Amino acid sequence: MKLYTIGFNKKTSEEFFDQLNQPGLNRVVDVRLRNTSAFAGFTRKADLRFFLRQINDIDYVHQVSLAPSKPILTQFQRTRDFPLYTQHVLRLITERKIEKRVSKSLIDGACLLGSEAMAEKCHRWLVAEYLREKWGDLEIIHL
Repeated sequence: MKLYTIGFNKKTSEEFFDQLNQPGLNRVVDVRLRNTSAFAGFTRKADLRFFLRQINDIDYVHQVSLAPSKPILTQFQRTRDFPLYTQHVLRLITERKIEKRVSKSLIDGACLLGSEAMAEKCHRWLVAEYLREKWGDLEIIHL
């Protein structure tokens, strides 16, 4: 199985949508807690669904079970303590048993969407690595 990840921060809409032109990429799985922020207009839920279909001919799914909880996200935004954030997110996705709640068919050929430009500074990286650890056969490509 192949899983991509992407963040929109520090990208123009052109860069973002161009990077999604990958062989076999068939959907974006939004792993953000809030997907309606005006922070990046082209990544608001309704706009993003439209643009992905029109520009890339791919689907959009918002998967909140892969997002951090509001208290975890709020604490991280206040402290910017990524090691602590990592601990909290890993504990949360382990408790949620995301490997059982999310189907492999949803993930295969998908791209996890987070906000941070660098995957290693975003929880999408933690989700991807966790799923690879649980499922095994998962190639992760960070865009």
